[in-house]
Amino acid sequence: MNEYNKNILFDLDGTLTDSKIGITQSLSYALNELKIEVPANLDWCIGPPLQNSLAKILGEKNAVFFNEVLKLYRERFEEKGMFENEVYQGIEQLLNNLSEMKFKMFVATSKPEVYAKKIIKHFNLEKYFLGVYGSELSGKDSDKATIIKKIFQEEKIVCTSAIMIGDRSHDLIGAKANNVDALGVLWGYGSKEELEDENPYGVAKDPADLKLKIVCWSKNR
Repeated sequence: MNEYNKNILFDLDGTLTDSKIGITQSLSYALNELKIEVPANLDWCIGPPLQNSLAKILGEKNAVFFNEVLKLYRERFEEKGMFENEVYQGIEQLLNNLSEMKFKMFVATSKPEVYAKKIIKHFNLEKYFLGVYGSELSGKDSDKATIIKKIFQEEKIVCTSAIMIGDRSHDLIGAKANNVDALGVLWGYGSKEELEDENPYGVAKDPADLKLKIVCWSKNR
């Protein structure tokens, strides 16, 4: 098996770390401050670009508050929410094993790159990744397809040598847009049905299973 030219792109929220508390509490805080009703379930906001989620939450009725909600969200997130977060069990062992196998690994997230880099560093995971790529604070380049394309251009990666790992459909859709294989993971915030609807290379139930599927993909590439 030759992994020396194989590249793995990992989503961050819901794939490497469980960021539910920080994201949902920061959203609740921002909405409460502006007396806007907080949806009963905000789990669906974990993963997709924040600006897209806010637009859905606010709708036409509260669209005028968009910038204020975003500002309040970021104030709490930067101060506290960013690190109300934890690495999923088994992830560091997985990354260590893949690193020993000489896979080249990158983070591809819709989260602003400035936050993603701080989170990866906070959890001492930066040693496993050759790069951490995300969106701009303005929301520019938050689409997963755009982020993957940027990684390929900057790192000079060909699509046939890479695979995208993520827990939501937009991760797999972004991979598909770049003609890249993808693996879904079930420990995050996307359902099995959501992932399988995008016809990924496979869906992993836990990090150990993900390792097996990555090795299988590598052998067949």
